Parts: sequence; C-alpha cells; structure tokens
Amino acid sequence: MIDSRPSVVVGIDVGTTSTKAVAYDVRGRQLAHHSVGYPLDEPQPGYAEQDPYRIHAAVLETLRVVVAELGRPVTAVSFGSAMHSLIGLDSAGDPLTPSVTWADARSVRQAERLRAVPAGLALHRRTGTPIHPMAPLPKLLWYAEQEPTLFGRVAYWVGIKDWLLLRLCDALVTDHSIASATGLMDIHQLSWDSEALGVAGITEVQLPQLVPTTRVLPGLTPEAAAATGLPRDTPVVVGAGDGPLANLGLGAVAPGMAACSIGTSGAIRVMCEKPGVDPLGGVFCYALTEQRWAVGGAVNNGGLVLGWAGDALTPELGRDAEEELLAEADRAPVGSGGLLMLPYLLSERAPHWSALPRGAYVGLTHGHRRRHLVRAALEGVCQQLALVLASMRAAGNEIREIRASGGFARSPLWRQMLADVLGMPVHFPAGHEGSGFGAALLGMEALGLIESIDVAVDLVEIQQTVRPDPAAAATYASLLPLFSELYEALVPAFTSLRRLAPSLPAERPTAPPPT
Repeated sequence: MIDSRPSVVVGIDVGTTSTKAVAYDVRGRQLAHHSVGYPLDEPQPGYAEQDPYRIHAAVLETLRVVVAELGRPVTAVSFGSAMHSLIGLDSAGDPLTPSVTWADARSVRQAERLRAVPAGLALHRRTGTPIHPMAPLPKLLWYAEQEPTLFGRVAYWVGIKDWLLLRLCDALVTDHSIASATGLMDIHQLSWDSEALGVAGITEVQLPQLVPTTRVLPGLTPEAAAATGLPRDTPVVVGAGDGPLANLGLGAVAPGMAACSIGTSGAIRVMCEKPGVDPLGGVFCYALTEQRWAVGGAVNNGGLVLGWAGDALTPELGRDAEEELLAEADRAPVGSGGLLMLPYLLSERAPHWSALPRGAYVGLTHGHRRRHLVRAALEGVCQQLALVLASMRAAGNEIREIRASGGFARSPLWRQMLADVLGMPVHFPAGHEGSGFGAALLGMEALGLIESIDVAVDLVEIQQTVRPDPAAAATYASLLPLFSELYEALVPAFTSLRRLAPSLPAERPTAPPPT
C-alpha cells in the first residue's frame, strides 16, 4: 500500500549542551522529537571543549528514537549545528583534538593580536567572522603556537557537523554556512580565503570541500543505517549553522526580518540577500543559502545575568525564583532611576568582539535599592542587543520586523522591555524547535518538497505582538548613547583589572591548619 501521508523530514540540531532530533511534515507539524545531553568540559580556565564521540553517539540515539516513534518512512535527514567548533583529524579521519567550541577562550591573546592590526578588520569584512576567540581562525593560531607538534600532525581541520557527516555519510564536506563562521572563507567568493589560510598556517587541502547548505548526500554508511534504523539510501542534507537556521525556524527569513533570542546568551540577526559587514566590524555575516545571509551579532550575557542577579542580590529567594526576581525588577521605574549596568559578566561579543570587558554598574546613588539593580541588569541585556541592532543598520540593513524567542519570552516584563528598548514591535511566535525546524525546512527545500524556505513566514504562527510604550521607548533612546559610550570610557579600567586579576582572587585564601 502506498503511504499517502505528507513527507517527513527529520531536523537534527547539534547544540552545545544537547542534540535534538525533531520530525516535521511539509505542513510544519511536529510529529516526534528526542534530545540527548552531554557535558561541556572545562579542563582548564578558559577552555570549553567536548568529546566528539559523545556527540556522535547522541546523534545516533536521537535519530534512532525518533525513527522508532514515527513508525513511518523518513524522507530525509537534514543537519544543523552550533557554529565555530574546531577539531583536528588524522589522515584516517579520527580526532586528534577535542571539539573546541565557540565558548572556548584559550586563543584570546591570538585574537587580540590579530584584531590590533589593519589586516584583522579586513579579514573580518572579507570572511564575515569577527576576530574573536570563539572563531576557528584564532584557535588555529593557538594550536600552531602552543601545540606545534600536534598542529603538524593534523591532516584535516573540521567543525563538529563536518566530522559527523564524515562518520555518517563518508563525505568530507562543509557547508557555506558553517564555513562562513570560521574566519577562513571569503563570503563574497564562496571560496577559502588564501590570506586567512596563510595567517592560520594551513592549506586548502587540510579543509573539507565547500558545498551549498542544500547539498544532498546520497545516503548513510552501513554502520549509521544499522544504528539509526534508517535505510541506507536515506538522503542526508548537509544543512547549515544553528544561528541562520534559528531565523528560518522562526519564519524570519525574508529580507528585513530579524530574529532575536535571549536564552543563557542572546543574539539578533536579520536576513539579507547579499553578504556584508558594517565598516567598523560590529556584526557577523553568516550564510543560510547563497541568496540569504544572516547579519547580526551574539551577546554572551543574556538570561545568565538574571541568574547572577538572583544569586548575588536576592539569595534568600533561593533557586528557581525567576518570577519573584522579575517582580522585584518590575517595582523599579523605566531607566532604573538613572542606574546603568554593563552586563559583561562573561566579557562580550557583539558589537565590540572583545574578551576584555567586565560588568559594571554606573550611576549608583544612595537612593537606589535592590529593585533598581535587578531592573538595570535586565535593561543592560536589552540595551546591548540594541547596540547590535544599530550595527546591523550601519551595515546597510533595513529592519522591518523582529521575531523573538527564548526563555526570556515567558516574562511579560522582559517582553515589554525588549520592545521598548529596541523601539519596535516584537512578534512572539508559538513554539517551534527553532534551529531544528529550520534544518527540516532547509531539507525540504533541498529535496523539492516545498517551493522555497519562504513558506516559513506562513508556517510559523505569531502568538503575541508587543508594541513599545512611547514614553518608555523615549527614555531608553535617550540612555542608549550613554550606554554605548561607557564601553570605550571603561576600556582603560578593564585593561588594568585584567592585569591585576592574578593578584585579586574572588575568594579569600584558605587559612592553613593550626600547627
């Protein structure tokens, strides 16, 4: 009997802390899902790495569970993954290094050295990737300088999704989206950048073949097919990076449509038809397809700032006291009585792309209370995203619509605050699995199951639209230039604090036991 039900594509979202597999039909209905978590290892301060084999096992398990739960044929599997990872392989394709993630900061010195010369900004504008420790380019410099013997043994340098596809499909390829986040690909030519490779000390033969995000691989290895329960000839779509796919999963895929997310960290990205970076290098530019590019920036400090405020300012509320903490913030006025917070608890990415800054409260007076400090922290997160939005506009991008998602969206206060600070209506879609849905939609386009990814605009239902309050928006607009100026004003202090940091421990030394 012929199965007349709509085709099903499984989107795989390989994230930093878990892998999710989500099955969708061509009408956008979620049919099955499963996720498997894994640790982010920090063996030394500044390191953030993972075991590639654990992630491979998670991919196999999520696929196996979803395929079994579906109980119907899978038309294809399509991939998405976190960007900026780096793995060194031997000639047989086996890892010689861990998967060094975007959160790894070991290459901060190499990144700062490269940013300090004119070639750094030129590389950023040509490759779309900021010169920052998150990116593979500075990581390669670190390996060349700190692990030269290991560096010389590496036959291939890849990202985590590239290696997974090698294991699953026996194909050494990387898509234009993941490659656009390495600092090694010319986004205007869609080819490896010879100058960047020279800086990194590697050659093109050490990198995977560049392919479009819609490239379809013909099937799985016998081992992968057996482990997942999929037929060997199941098409596998190479897919893209999780950032651009998140836009697609929210339906923010047409030019001028932006997606904003605040989870532990945060990001805002707008789709455009041609690649480009603003003159000062405040934004990234990553591919979704050859005709759609995500321009924007990520911030390190999103919901984690609220968590810090709970631990540091309201410890008596205990854990999981988010509602009480937000109620405390809501008791303070818009603008927090002139108190500003630079929320750089984990340094910062966009638009400054520097590991130097620290958090700071500015404008503190005798009249401020705890509610002001909590609200200022939330406002600081939104103001940082507003600076990213300004850089996106400076890159020549019109922002016509903003769709938002993430854990913060549960809070009416934070929803309204974001709309007020950005000065635009913000649309909140009904739940979709973000990057996983985006991966599935990209796979559907690659196989001709949908006319184009533009159908995402209609498939994603808008649950609520929050419009800015004119008075609050005016207050935040008057504060944003000051918020922006504070970064440069405090750079000398940040520099001195980093120099002094080794002699300033966060905890008191443990007293020696009495003799």
